[in-house]
Amino acid sequence: MCVKPEMILFDYGQTLIAEEKFAPLKGNQALLDIAVKNPNKVTARQVQELANALEKDLRDVLAGEDRNHKVLDVTHHAFNRYLYDYFEVEFAESPDYLEWLFWSKAAPGHPTKNIEKLLFFLHQKGIRTGVVSNMMNTSESLSRRLNTLLEEHHFEFILASSDYMFRKPHPRIFELALAKAKLTPEKVWFCGDNPVCDIEGAYYAGMKPVWYPVYNEGNHRIAADIPHIQINDWMDLIGMLEDSTPKRAGEKENEEASKS
Repeated sequence: MCVKPEMILFDYGQTLIAEEKFAPLKGNQALLDIAVKNPNKVTARQVQELANALEKDLRDVLAGEDRNHKVLDVTHHAFNRYLYDYFEVEFAESPDYLEWLFWSKAAPGHPTKNIEKLLFFLHQKGIRTGVVSNMMNTSESLSRRLNTLLEEHHFEFILASSDYMFRKPHPRIFELALAKAKLTPEKVWFCGDNPVCDIEGAYYAGMKPVWYPVYNEGNHRIAADIPHIQINDWMDLIGMLEDSTPKRAGEKENEEASKS
């Protein structure tokens, strides 16, 4: 019989919200358009060239070539401060607004198919929900984005790694979520699209991993020794949670819940 979790945690990008292809030049231009000072008449492309160099330096320091095992994060506020101070560009708006504006223009998004039906179902069934995401944007910005893009949700907490130093798959970020939930890991499921950060990370933190690869464009696979559930439509997770039929003999836990 499917043992229902007391709480389900979600990744953000390509799990709750499907973001369009990242277009940083659009974000840079949106910020430059509202700058109160740009004495060097720097362009969006010049800003991006420096941003690319900074990102490479951060990768070299924090993760090498393996982005999935980058364990620490920095804030977009700090990144932007370096970027625009370097070019002597000044703004009247707050760092929070600049972060939100860049994100909105560089990576528009929409809810993944049937996620709002799933969130409504979970709330009706008394299954708690929360969000844990790897990103440079703050938890406040992430909350604002989710409030804008989702008609309704009841997330108890929304955690962005940049606010708490540690990124998935490091166990510290999962432990923080469990501390906030006041639950032991076996009572929590974690849904995400990244095989390493979300699935392996959740598994080694003691949670049940639910892999949602629908919007994941990479050719990733999960290690054979990582038990997990695969979901290709959120309606299938609703069905699984409603289903009280015991598993058939020999049925594997990581069998796909949907063949689509």
